[in-house]
Amino acid sequence: MFNAVRDELMLDGNSRQNLATFCQTWVDEEIRDLMDLSIDKNMIDKDEYPQTAEIETRCVHMLADLWNSPTPETTLGCSTIGSSEAAMLGGLALKWQWRKKRAALGLSTDKPNLICGPVQICWHKFARYFDVELREIPLQGDRLIMSPEEVLKRVDENTIGVVPTLGVTFTCQYEPVKQVHDALDQLQKETGLDIPMHIDGASGGFLAPFCAPDLEWDFRLPRVKSINASGHKFGLAPLGTGWVIWREAADLPQELIFNVNYLGGDMPTFALNFSRPGGQIIAQYYNFLRLGREGYAKIHNACYSTAQYLAQEIEKLGPFEMIFDGDCEKGIPALAWKLKDNASTNGYTLYDLADRLRSRGWQVPAYSMPAEREDLVVQRILVRHGVSRDLGSLLIDDMKRALDYFEKHPVSHALSAKEAGGFNHG
Repeated sequence: MFNAVRDELMLDGNSRQNLATFCQTWVDEEIRDLMDLSIDKNMIDKDEYPQTAEIETRCVHMLADLWNSPTPETTLGCSTIGSSEAAMLGGLALKWQWRKKRAALGLSTDKPNLICGPVQICWHKFARYFDVELREIPLQGDRLIMSPEEVLKRVDENTIGVVPTLGVTFTCQYEPVKQVHDALDQLQKETGLDIPMHIDGASGGFLAPFCAPDLEWDFRLPRVKSINASGHKFGLAPLGTGWVIWREAADLPQELIFNVNYLGGDMPTFALNFSRPGGQIIAQYYNFLRLGREGYAKIHNACYSTAQYLAQEIEKLGPFEMIFDGDCEKGIPALAWKLKDNASTNGYTLYDLADRLRSRGWQVPAYSMPAEREDLVVQRILVRHGVSRDLGSLLIDDMKRALDYFEKHPVSHALSAKEAGGFNHG
């Protein structure tokens, strides 16, 4: 039976050649050993496994310090099964705080809204599940992320918060957190509206502190009340690791915290999930200790270097124009490109190129952009730990071979997104 199951798993794609995923595909042997030691530990049972609970608390305070909380030793936060759950918890806290403030003034609380740019699907789920109007800023021309001006057009007294993304899924860029923050400051001076911010740092939360330390996006900005990040992306932890941290303890409403009598212990909990393994948290803590700030910076800067190398080499191929080139001050270690408007392609599209590369094992997704720029098709590469320059050089060679193939074999019927297998950002 083991061989039968193992043989089926061989049909999955090669994770090292998966340049679509944000998630880690490089796992050290020590991480595997720690995960094995923790395979039977239910981390929600803090009374039974007190040291695992202590390790989670240490990670929370480490992250609060990394993100410049004014009270890193006393603020609140928690681990989650991933950044999507963490984002929803941050959104719930915003909604509860807004509702309490409105109710105290005797005002209506039945039409909350949340403002964001092009977001990952978890925010659409949050809005639907928890009855919040999502005011997603549509793209326009060359503006492919939120802008302060577009945020201000949508803010009103029912806005529970603004959510900039530090590493937009579609183009990999950082949204202008500081500029949006300052625009909201000016709005408060003019109208009295005090709008908080939650930062979706799923990717950038573990990048900017190490590779762009002067970039102001975190708790240095007073309006930033909470941050979510994905430990299993650029936090270098195994799959199933997310984090949400609040600026100060007062920013997490007490009504959202449950005290559960579980297996003989009274335990505070704030989560959408309950039982889950403790190994991911232990592995995250191990990485914090082993790598430190210097180690994370070294690994991530190497990824940025590879991303910039790939951007330069792909532009040299001729028909491609970079949308994002892996600049560490402006986004994550990744690159995104489109076909030049005047490119001579012999009929192929980026969907055809993605399909051709897949025949060599590479997963390099092509997809259309969100609302009002659905006409724009882009292709993207994520450079994670383990995606070396050598591996990148092999990809460039295969891209050259693919373009040469299209030159010799004109495409009479270009693939659509559906025909190419599509790509799901969720």
